[in-house]
Amino acid sequence: MLEFDMVSKSFWTGAQRKVILDRVSFRVDLGESLGILAPNGTGKSTVIKMMAGLEKPDEGEIRRNCRVSFPLGFMGGVVSKISAKENARFIAKLYGLDPDYVESFCRWLCDLKEYFDQPIGTYSSGMRARFTFALMLALDFDMYLIDEGMPNSTDAAFNKRAGDILAERLRTTTIIIVSHQPKVLEKFARKAAVLMDGKMHMFDTLEEAKRLYDYETEG
Repeated sequence: MLEFDMVSKSFWTGAQRKVILDRVSFRVDLGESLGILAPNGTGKSTVIKMMAGLEKPDEGEIRRNCRVSFPLGFMGGVVSKISAKENARFIAKLYGLDPDYVESFCRWLCDLKEYFDQPIGTYSSGMRARFTFALMLALDFDMYLIDEGMPNSTDAAFNKRAGDILAERLRTTTIIIVSHQPKVLEKFARKAAVLMDGKMHMFDTLEEAKRLYDYETEG
């Protein structure tokens, strides 16, 4: 279970205070994946970082009683000066997992060949995205956090392998995905919410959430 209890978050932009969350409360239970629709600029990446514990709330409490992943594509835990192999083994140890397994899983899924043994700082953005997604899947969390869907990769074989694994994980794990595009959420979640003007509007179905989202963004 992941729970927000009267959580507030805002930033000073230099000209005004931008409110991301204003005393928001909601919970996501294991087994009930959630899609969050949020227009660009509303702070959806900030919210998902708060879920992972990478951003702290100004007020309120965030409770986690399960293993919550870092956001898909987040590079904060990856060291650019060392190779994907070294990163995979180091992070495996942090999570108490078998470094040999995590290394071999990432090596297989990424299929970066000789680049897997070279510093991540030499990678293209697509190669980095493939590695961080592989690493997230290798760590086997109870709840996965995804910001704007699949990694930006032009490698069709990787997209197929990663998509198949993620689809399989959906049967036993929970996914929270945020996006400004309703279509991105369809394959991941039935329940949905709309993040807008500092409020989180919760709905039982994606279709209900989409009606509010379309009304507010197209009106």
